[in-house]
Amino acid sequence: MEEEGVTLQKEILVTVEEWDGYYVASFNAGTRHQMSGVTDGRTFDELLANIQEAVALSLSGENPADFDLVEIPTVAISFRMEPDSPPTYTNLEWTGMYYTD
Repeated sequence: MEEEGVTLQKEILVTVEEWDGYYVASFNAGTRHQMSGVTDGRTFDELLANIQEAVALSLSGENPADFDLVEIPTVAISFRMEPDSPPTYTNLEWTGMYYTD
């Protein structure tokens, strides 16, 4: 149920960065009650599985509305890259959408 004056978010925003040979992801959601997490993976596929698990564990037994989220939020992933040169098509920031069950 949406409380008066509170707009429920449809997405959990996840930021991914490459760090020392690993992919590291962090997320924060909610304005009144904070939900946050950090996970990593050796490969991008491993990282995606770990993100899904971390979000699911964060919401396990919780009411998503307590974190200002809709009942089944999506996960939006933003991949940050440090360009070695001026931006080109291949080194621009990439954003992908992945959905949780």
